[in-house]
Amino acid sequence: MLETWIFLVFAAVLLFAAARVVTARNPVHAALYLVLAFFTASAIWLLLRAEFLAITLVLVYVGAVMVLFLFVVMMLDINLERLREGFWKNLPLAAVVGGVMAFEMVAVLAGRYYGVPTRTRVMPADYSNTKELGRVLYTQYGYAFEIAAVILLVAIISAIALTLRRRKDSRSQDPSEQARTRPADRVRLVSMPAEKE
Repeated sequence: MLETWIFLVFAAVLLFAAARVVTARNPVHAALYLVLAFFTASAIWLLLRAEFLAITLVLVYVGAVMVLFLFVVMMLDINLERLREGFWKNLPLAAVVGGVMAFEMVAVLAGRYYGVPTRTRVMPADYSNTKELGRVLYTQYGYAFEIAAVILLVAIISAIALTLRRRKDSRSQDPSEQARTRPADRVRLVSMPAEKE
């Protein structure tokens, strides 16, 4: 019973953080709410006794991906007023997509309670969910794992390319122009008569 109440509290925090990710006006605040959502999701994984997935969620997403998101958001110099212009225009489509996702989640949870009853497997004492996850991930889903890695690599390269665009306040040097210069262009010798005391 206590575990159910803890799950409900974590689920409420997760729903609040996910809603604030979408509704926060400041992109940095939205990214920080996403960090809170990841931490809360990892706590729910811990409740399900999937310790490896919980620590992976914290280390990979909070430790690496969210730091990358925050750096990109802070470096892009986003014009917030321009982003808010199309909010009400895109609201009907966003409501339809959100409704479909909510229906899918309700259908999954309702199927668990009202659908065909499933038997729970009794695991041996030396069972390791980390070993089982690795076995399934690298045997049955090996190609999907590699495709996901390539997609993440493309996302990282895209984020770096977005931050390296030419900005009006950035200063850069052209090495080829520096190599073409001659000493006469840089140093000017002035002949002056010697001073007499």
